[in-house]
Amino acid sequence: MGNPMKIRAASKDGITEVKVLISHEMETGQRKDSAGAIVPAWFIKELTAKHNDKVVLSSEFGSSVSKNPYLAFKFKGGAKGDKVSVSWTDNKGDSRTDEATIA
Repeated sequence: MGNPMKIRAASKDGITEVKVLISHEMETGQRKDSAGAIVPAWFIKELTAKHNDKVVLSSEFGSSVSKNPYLAFKFKGGAKGDKVSVSWTDNKGDSRTDEATIA
């Protein structure tokens, strides 16, 4: 399981804005280490965000996404005190889910 994500969510005028900082190495599989060996690919494949168990964002990532990616998105609905959860799965089968309360 990866390191915790930093999630912030705020609702204003019926629109909720979510900001997520994901801690992940995101290796492309094209870089070489100091010994000249290729560093194996290791990247997030799928990411899903839910508001009260309803999917509000579903995305597919690839090897071209930077290390420790930042993601921001908005959705209609959400009220202060509601929960927003973000889950990801990488190409090695590792996964992580974290949640935040809407402010």
